[in-house]
Amino acid sequence: MKVLFLKGLSILAISSLVACQTTDSSEDESADERTTSSSVVEDSFEKKEQTSGSHTHESEHEHEHSHSHNEETEKIYEGYFEDSQVKDRSLSDWEGDWQSVYPYLQDGTLNEVFAYKAEHEGDMTAEEYKEYYNDGYQTDVDRILIQDDTVTFFKNGKEYSGNYINDGYEILTYDAGNRGVRYIFKLEEESEGLPGYIQFSDHSIYPNVASHYHLYWGHNRDALLDEVINWPTYYPSRMDGHDISHEMMSH
Repeated sequence: MKVLFLKGLSILAISSLVACQTTDSSEDESADERTTSSSVVEDSFEKKEQTSGSHTHESEHEHEHSHSHNEETEKIYEGYFEDSQVKDRSLSDWEGDWQSVYPYLQDGTLNEVFAYKAEHEGDMTAEEYKEYYNDGYQTDVDRILIQDDTVTFFKNGKEYSGNYINDGYEILTYDAGNRGVRYIFKLEEESEGLPGYIQFSDHSIYPNVASHYHLYWGHNRDALLDEVINWPTYYPSRMDGHDISHEMMSH
């Protein structure tokens, strides 16, 4: 793994407009405390008081832990993290049946997302957002199926399947100062219609099941790392356009 410096738009700018994901789940801690009954009422009451106090303390601790964890996750999502926080990931993090969001842009389903962005972020008009995302989402691969080490691309009515093996990750640094991580997998055996490399970006920097992702593919590993204009984006195939739109607007 090496750290690369990359010019161009940041993945943060791209992805935070898209939606993400993310990807955070706080650990719930519960205390299973029981008090034994006593023939003395005062003893029983005292034990209840102690149990109640302990539960309150643990709940406060859990809340503080969750709040701290959320803040850390948000920073990572925005692209601010230490190299030591980055961990390797397996293809299973992206396992599933995925659909491209590009058709929803083309048929107008995502127009409400662009209008929402224009109103709440104000960087561009709704039409400008749509043009921007058109460049980002554009792809002729409308579905991707990932099972174990096998990745199947559905393109123009045809299917192309191959096994991909872990090829590490790269940490990218952008002009804005934030960073991103590309998780890279290499085609095990050359096959017609399949890219030599695929690179995932989903705002997470350690093992975590993806809720959506941006995918880069091609035959030149290093050249792909320079791509920040076109980032085909995939959500679970079980979601419809309405679900995806509202998921995008919730982040």
